Amino acid sequence: MRKTFFFLLAVSTLLACGGGNSTSTSSKSSDTTGGSTANPACTALTTGSGTSLGGFVPFPSANAWNQDISSAAVDSNSTAIISSIGTGTSVHADFGAGTYSGIKIGIPYVIVDATQSFVPITFTSYGAESDPGPMPVPASGPIEGDPMPGTGDRHVLVLSKDNCFLYELYGAYPGSNGAWSAASAAVWDMTATTQRPYLWTSADAAGLPVFPGLARYDEVAAGKISHALRFTVSQTRAAFVAPASHWASSSTSTSLPPMGTRLRLKSSFDISSYSAANQVILKALKQYGMILADNGSSIYISGAPDDRWDNTDLSKLGALKGSDFEVVQMGNIYTSSNIPAGSPPTISSFSANPTTTNATSGTTLSWSATNASYYVMSPDVGAVRGTSVTVKPSTTTTYTLYAANAYGRVTATTTVTVQ
Repeated sequence: MRKTFFFLLAVSTLLACGGGNSTSTSSKSSDTTGGSTANPACTALTTGSGTSLGGFVPFPSANAWNQDISSAAVDSNSTAIISSIGTGTSVHADFGAGTYSGIKIGIPYVIVDATQSFVPITFTSYGAESDPGPMPVPASGPIEGDPMPGTGDRHVLVLSKDNCFLYELYGAYPGSNGAWSAASAAVWDMTATTQRPYLWTSADAAGLPVFPGLARYDEVAAGKISHALRFTVSQTRAAFVAPASHWASSSTSTSLPPMGTRLRLKSSFDISSYSAANQVILKALKQYGMILADNGSSIYISGAPDDRWDNTDLSKLGALKGSDFEVVQMGNIYTSSNIPAGSPPTISSFSANPTTTNATSGTTLSWSATNASYYVMSPDVGAVRGTSVTVKPSTTTTYTLYAANAYGRVTATTTVTVQ
């Protein structure tokens, strides 16, 4: 479902936005500490489209997506919210095998390794709220809606096996020379819990990552889903609760669910008559629940397409109704009146050593910053960890370091002269 975003001018001063489009005039960098460095956490991943994660679960166990909420309290507004969603509304598994109306069923993903080139991303709508490129997106990367994605959400999800970052694009279109354009994009460190700025969209309306909420065949076949699932409803509130950070509504009705609302299948629901595969999904809905991430058809649960799914069996999940769920206690509900305020990061230094080099020797870019949740460097490098990275530009290049946290983003630049 195409998203509609609503912006709050009253809090725009919180966001020290940097950059928009990502462009590159130099060759791909050699990165010793960030973008292309191998990370042992993701070694179990198998490269290719829709391939196995080998048991790897993105993000730490304490991350909201991976938290066991089976014994969490029920929210005091649960009855009203479930009623607004529809007590008689059926669950729909929005994923499966083959195609429906000519398109693959579900949101695809691809896993790449260090051989995948980093390419620039040009933003068409929400560049000020997007993480800049470059990103390791294959020229033929799968797009949601393939083989006829049309004007839908056109999500592109890329997991890097070697640097353990997740790259997500919304409204994505392949361009010339391997480059891509997108309405918005976000990068996520799969080894950490990072916070993007409040009120920024991501590739999803709730400001959340899409991939960790997908039901995948490889984990169902292995017998366990160890994370919450992603779902949509038709009407949401102009508000969000953790872990969301953005909304896509103009309604202030307290009966409607804020983005980030987590539903849990009631513990009393009897799953014994369901297939082994469906029981894996149902157990996850009891233990981890499902997190509201976008506007769309009500109680549509997201998953990845795979020709091994049994569509007839998945359709039996439709016996579940809204009344079989309850809302997990939400905590603080953020609206336009109480968005958290704080200080964006501070970059105290960003420099190259040496500042003049040749295409063979390269140089080391180093930085010092405080209160940053994550970093991206453009052009060529992409998402980085640590405080330094080695680059080998082929021409004189000005590098921009982006440092972000929950309260905004700041930038710093340094130029490397190539003789």
